[in-house]
Amino acid sequence: MSMHIGAEKGEIAETVLLPGDPLRAKWIAETFLKDPVCYNQIRGMLGYTGSFKGKQISVQGSGMGIPSSLIYCFELINNYDVKKLIRVGTAGSYQKDLSLGDLVIAMAASTTSGINNSIFQTAHYAPTASFDLFHKAVSYAEQNGMEFRAGNVLSADEFYDDPDDLYHLWSRYGVLCVEMETAGIYSMAARHNVEALSILTISDSLITKVRSTPEERETGFREMVEIALNVGTA
Repeated sequence: MSMHIGAEKGEIAETVLLPGDPLRAKWIAETFLKDPVCYNQIRGMLGYTGSFKGKQISVQGSGMGIPSSLIYCFELINNYDVKKLIRVGTAGSYQKDLSLGDLVIAMAASTTSGINNSIFQTAHYAPTASFDLFHKAVSYAEQNGMEFRAGNVLSADEFYDDPDDLYHLWSRYGVLCVEMETAGIYSMAARHNVEALSILTISDSLITKVRSTPEERETGFREMVEIALNVGTA
């Protein structure tokens, strides 16, 4: 048992899906997994293990922002020998042609966070996805007729918009969307030599200011979760 996860060794699979919202973890487990068992309720950050297509897989809520997600990633890797971390979350669009419900597979993650500054003091580390997981996700989406975009995303420390709308700068450099965890997860995975991937669903647009309804979010999540589960058990 670790400090923030109440599971015993062996109760968590080698592949873990990481939604930020613990209730989304519950929804994923109850909707997609066979015989899910809740292994964690500490701080309300629910975690489950079940099977998908005959293989064990877990889903763990990770909270909002890089600091929270890093706590869970560190403990999953170091206390439970997890080898694959797959974030499934929402994001805000930075591009005009990226609409509500669209899928984004993150090749790399820019960030406003300073988590790597103390390590790379005079340089800027570029957190990137595991190529194997990325390739499998792209292949699965293409083979199943799922439209998606792949590229750079922004992991921001702040949720609410800057009054000067600085998203225009990120947009100009081709960043697809903004969320709050991917750069941290990719950095942690690289540091500990495990695999990581982030699959996102656009839930709002910084350009048009439109937002998904709860019903639209749930429908959009299905493709994202389907890709993650099939990649994680491949």
